[in-house]
Formats: sequence, C-alpha cells, structure tokens
Amino acid sequence: MKTMSDTIARLAAFRGPQGAHFPGAGVPDRLTTLSDFGSNPGGLKSRFYLPAKLADGAPLVVVLHGCAQSAASYDHHAGWSKLADHVGFALLYPEQHHGNNSNLCFNWFRPADRRRDVGEALSIRQMIEAMTVAHGIDRDRVFITGLSAGGAMASVMLATYPEVFAGGAIIAGLAYGRASTVPEAFDCMRGQTAASDEELWALLREASTHAGPWPRIAIWQGSADHTVAPSNAEDIAAQWRSVHRLDETPTRSEVLGVRARHSWCNEAGETVIELNTIAAMGHGTPLGDGLGVPGPYMLEVGISSTREIVKFWGISEAGEDAVTCSAPAAVQGKLVELPSPAGVKKGAPAIDAPASRPRPPASGEIGVKKIIEDALRTAGLMR
Repeated sequence: MKTMSDTIARLAAFRGPQGAHFPGAGVPDRLTTLSDFGSNPGGLKSRFYLPAKLADGAPLVVVLHGCAQSAASYDHHAGWSKLADHVGFALLYPEQHHGNNSNLCFNWFRPADRRRDVGEALSIRQMIEAMTVAHGIDRDRVFITGLSAGGAMASVMLATYPEVFAGGAIIAGLAYGRASTVPEAFDCMRGQTAASDEELWALLREASTHAGPWPRIAIWQGSADHTVAPSNAEDIAAQWRSVHRLDETPTRSEVLGVRARHSWCNEAGETVIELNTIAAMGHGTPLGDGLGVPGPYMLEVGISSTREIVKFWGISEAGEDAVTCSAPAAVQGKLVELPSPAGVKKGAPAIDAPASRPRPPASGEIGVKKIIEDALRTAGLMR
C-alpha cells in the first residue's frame, strides 16, 4: 500500500538535492534564447545551440531536461553541445519554469499538455518548426531525447507527432499515455500498474492519425533506479514494438561491460528499437567516454549515452549509418555472429502506407520572423 512517506520521498527525488531550485547556477551556459516561435500555449521557455559552422540541411536534436534541471545545466552535464560541435547538428532545448511546475518537471501526464496540438506538446512542436525554418534543418533528420520527466515528455512528442521525428531516445522515462493524474503518475513510476502490449499499442495509435513510417527508439535505464522502475523501460519497448510489427523476443542481445543491450530489427536489417540497461545504475543519464560532467542525476558509469544515442540515430562523429543488425555482437566481451533479423511479428495490426513529411516553405525575400509565422500557420500550429 502506498504511504504518505513514500509519496514524499518520490517528490523529493523528483525535486532533486538542496539548491536545485536554482538549476544551472555556476555552470557554463552555451545556449541562446529562442523567441517568437509561435503562440506557445504551454508557456515554455526555449533555448538553442548552433555549432560555428552548421551546414545547410543539418540534423536537429531536441533535448528535454529532467526535473530540477535547466536547459543549460543538462547541456553542460550531458555534453550535447560539445558533441554537436564535432558532429555538426543543431540543438533545441525546451525549458520548463516554476510557473508551470514547481519542480521544473515537464507535465507529461496532464491531458492538457500531453495531447497533439495542445499545451506543452504544441509549444515544443512550434519550437521545432521555428528552428527548422530559421536554420535550414533537414526535416527528415529531427530527433528527440530526454531524461526522467523529460524522457516521459519525449514519449509524448514521439507518440503525438511521430511524423516529425526520425528517432527518439528515452532515458529513465515512461511509456506514452499511462497516467493522467499525479497519483497515476507516481504509480507508473513505481511500476505498480501493468498494461498489456495491446493496451500500450492502443494508447500510441490513438495519439495521432499517422500511418508510418515510425521513429526508431533507443531506451536507456538503470537497473537500480528507485525513482522510475525499470519495468517502465520494458513498457516503452513493448509500446513501440507494436507499431514496428516486431516480436517480443529481441533480434539480438548483448552484454557490453556494464551495459546490456537488446535490439529489435526490421526485415531490412535496421535496428529500430534498442533497450539499454546499465547494471547497478540509479536514476539519471549515463555518462562516460570523456564526454559530460557528473552531477545530480548525471551519472559516471563509463559509457556516454549522449554519444551512443547519436551513433544509434546515424549522425555520429565518423558519419556512420545508423546501427544495424548486420555487425557482430559482443556477448560477455567476446565477438560472435548472431542470426539475421527474425523478429517481424506476423499477426501485428496492419499499418497503412507511409505518409510523406511536409517540406519547408520557400523563404523569398521576406524576413525570418514572417517565414516562421507563415510556416506555423501552414502547419496549423499558429493562427
């Protein structure tokens, strides 16, 4: 049975350590404020980062901080802008404020903020459109990631706007649609509520009218996380397996040091879902490999999830293609060949023909602000 002390402990974990009411104090701030991005019904702030030499048609990575964090603090600790300098992608940081949530959590469970074209979800969509138009972003290479409540909000965006994203990465987050109140949110975080694969699939399919193609999803979770139970990572994988028409059994499973990785591949041999579990890690973002700075909920474990997520999406430093199932797998430190993809689920619900993504409007000779506003109106994101 849930107790008041348990609930207080959970709230304290989401609130963070003493002094977290001023997140980002004393850390370098490499981000710039984005304004004039639309009607902003969710009342969010917005920050962004552009490398010094950003090519036309560059990718965009949307990063959602966790509770008691700021955009600048998460960027500093996770190392996103430093990696962007090397790889060449733009960054967008939606940012929460105390007026919306006293703990600076994104409101991933509130119906007014987690549905398509309303609240915080629409605000984030408007930011993406503004960045895409203003900086010549490749619409086929927009990605999103987040930690904890930010990870849960990344689930919201991937579910409600799947046509916008080529891929996502959810760190210590939750599946879409599992909660609509604070008590339900805490029950989900504890792993005390269960949902069948069919129920998870229905929640995702009801979030939009999109018929495919679907984003590729990376999931990261600590096995010793006492804030967001590891069972939530399994729910996220199950939710996305359904629309990708994949079996419950992974195509391949590997142990890479402290990291256990399960991968699901499509018929083309592409890894479309990846579940990474870090042994003995608590609640937070995995750091290592010389990238990032440890801090509250930013955990040094010898592996950089930031770098690995970029590799999974196929926008890594060396310019490799996205991770596939054709490479040999390391099991307990040894390289072995695993079978070719065999995880397509024959009895999965039918998916309609893929829908094409909208292309950016021509700029002409008018100002950037008008270009953005016209694009938002065309997309139905602004009146």
